[in-house]
Amino acid sequence: MTSTVPADLLAVAARWADPDGWPVPLRFEAPQRWYARLDADDAHEVWALSWLPGQGTDLHDHGGSAGAFRVVAGVLTEETVSGGRLRPHRLAAGAGRRFGVRHVHRVTNHGDEPAVSVHVYRPALTRMTRYHLDAGRLRVAEVARAGVAW
Repeated sequence: MTSTVPADLLAVAARWADPDGWPVPLRFEAPQRWYARLDADDAHEVWALSWLPGQGTDLHDHGGSAGAFRVVAGVLTEETVSGGRLRPHRLAAGAGRRFGVRHVHRVTNHGDEPAVSVHVYRPALTRMTRYHLDAGRLRVAEVARAGVAW
């Protein structure tokens, strides 16, 4: 499915919204969420993630990559930091979000049903910083590197 990349990474995510077209079969795993890289080229990379109820990420950034994600099935909650507090954004199937290079968020399946999402990053992820929110301030907890952490 590699082709010329449109400027809008959310449009790239939409092109990958059908799991039947993925090069790997969709899976759901416990206790950690499942993920697989679907595509990569010089301009971007595309990842699929599945989320059982209760599964989620820590607060994290994308190591200087911009991106977008689209919920393919189920409902996810993205929480972003604003004014020292977490602000939730509920995203049902078909909804998506774009984000810039300084975006910090966490994503969780708070629902009763599994969820699936597609994530696109430009440039490809090489690192991600995980954070704790402490008294309204982000504190670095860990810097994860591609090839080691994922």
